[in-house]
Amino acid sequence: MAAPAKKREIESKSKDDDMNITDSGSSDDNEEIVNDEEGTKIMVDFVGRIPEDSDFHGIKILLQQLFLKAHINVGALAKYIISRNYVGSVVKQSSDDQDDEEDEDDDDINDVFSVTSVINISHGQNEECVQQLRTLLKDLSSEYATDSVNGLIKNIIENDSAALGLIVNERFVNIPADISVPLLENLIADMKRAVSKKMSYDFQYYILIAKLYKPKTSTKKNAKKGSEEPEIFWSNQEEEVFNENAMCTFEFAVDKESDTGLSGTWAEDDDEMIPYRRVMVFEACQLQPIIDKIKKFISH
Repeated sequence: MAAPAKKREIESKSKDDDMNITDSGSSDDNEEIVNDEEGTKIMVDFVGRIPEDSDFHGIKILLQQLFLKAHINVGALAKYIISRNYVGSVVKQSSDDQDDEEDEDDDDINDVFSVTSVINISHGQNEECVQQLRTLLKDLSSEYATDSVNGLIKNIIENDSAALGLIVNERFVNIPADISVPLLENLIADMKRAVSKKMSYDFQYYILIAKLYKPKTSTKKNAKKGSEEPEIFWSNQEEEVFNENAMCTFEFAVDKESDTGLSGTWAEDDDEMIPYRRVMVFEACQLQPIIDKIKKFISH
């Protein structure tokens, strides 16, 4: 059972129990999201807090859009994240109108807009979902990575003396990248508190699985000509910064699986997009510098 839900400030230096999602460098707690059906933008108030049991279905949906048909029990993984809610956050729509509040049992299963957490996949291998993650990463690396990258990733995964954390950075596609900065900074603060309490969150490496898309025709043309990589569309824009600072990466197409991460109305002459997953490994000491670079990235 998870600890009781509490709102927490998504700021690495704050110890307050109230948590507001704010635009980086701004005091406004509104975020602009796109209504895909109408092509319009609306302002939404978000609130971030620790995951609780009622967030199970929402977290599960977000994990499903990442892992698709992979052999991962996303339900068990969602419960795992909730049971360790002293690390990480979920983002939901803020509701100050008490008259609109409903019983928790009637909560919309899709009301979780984002989940940010970290899973120690070098520790607690007795958990089946953690074992599945380790196996999946090793299998994918063997199939899609170069020999040198595969060797490096397998060594990192199998070396339990150098702890490896899987960062979960999932949200719906129409939520802007600005929201990632306070969430990631809060994650660092949570891990520091956990380490101070002798919990196993002192990582040497992190691994992140990113969702991205490439135009189908461009991919075919470049494959024939051996030209430069086609333009990449990142589902979470800030993950481009992670990619630039990764020590090794590999990717694979998931077009054979159901992927609803990129939605919208497409014109007949629009290029079909092929969904990919890119696995990135980076040293733990790079996480804060990466976040600092993300701040600059989203400000331009």
